[in-house]
Amino acid sequence: MALSYPGNASGLAHADHVGSAPRIYTLTPSDLHDALRLGWDDFKAVPSHAIMLCLIYPVIGIVLARTVLGYSILPLLFPLAAGFALLGPFAAIGLYELSRRRETGEAPSAWHALNVTRSPSFGAMLALGLALLVLFLVWIATAQAIYVSTFGNEPAAEIPDFLSHVLTTPQGWRLIAVGCGTGLIFALVALCISAVSFPLMLDRHAGVMDAITTSLRVVARNPVMMATWGFIVAALLVLGSLPFFLGLAVVIPLLGHASWHLYRKAVERNPNPPVMPPPSMTKRYAADFPVSLFQGRRRD
Repeated sequence: MALSYPGNASGLAHADHVGSAPRIYTLTPSDLHDALRLGWDDFKAVPSHAIMLCLIYPVIGIVLARTVLGYSILPLLFPLAAGFALLGPFAAIGLYELSRRRETGEAPSAWHALNVTRSPSFGAMLALGLALLVLFLVWIATAQAIYVSTFGNEPAAEIPDFLSHVLTTPQGWRLIAVGCGTGLIFALVALCISAVSFPLMLDRHAGVMDAITTSLRVVARNPVMMATWGFIVAALLVLGSLPFFLGLAVVIPLLGHASWHLYRKAVERNPNPPVMPPPSMTKRYAADFPVSLFQGRRRD
């Protein structure tokens, strides 16, 4: 039986429609709660697949932490961890596909997550993902500049001394205030351009500009609810970073699935959804292995 995930119950009464653009619904706190609940249901239904897709993130977090400590650039540890929020929307594209398939009553598998690469909008997804990566790199450079302007170029001390300088000195308080304020600006930019962009591109095969425009419309119509969603994401990512980023193995898939359902509640369904191109049905021969993994498949 197909699962039913209706959008906002008052969608038609509180929808914004411009030309051929999709309608945008007014979100409520219950919509955010439902998105998280449905996301958790998806994660419980396919936990092994979600962990396989997202295990790389806690591993990367541990490597980054070790690298930071090893090269005495401890001040960048928090900006690097916070930067996961900027890249998260792109990192979750495989999870959106799992939620989409489960929504239609299918039994998703890990291979289904890879089918996102066959989407006609996959190039657009990569382009927007690259933009988020650039935003992430600019954030890291900005965080480094803020630290240097506050404490100078002197290498950071050991963790206890570093925390003492940051938490108990006027310079440290200024670093926290300026750093968090600047980070909030970066997070807002990422939220505005990618709140529903990747799910929209997957669901409607939209281009980058159409996806960003729709995302901006969602944020403009629901500034309080989207800000609340941003704080929920940030809080869960902080919790997921403890201890040693291992919690991200649960938090990342949860937020990925939940973001798909938030998109469903914020944007009207496509009455004529495009069909994902089917995989090419070609024969493969034992003699071709392992060459067939890297070359085009042989056809009769």
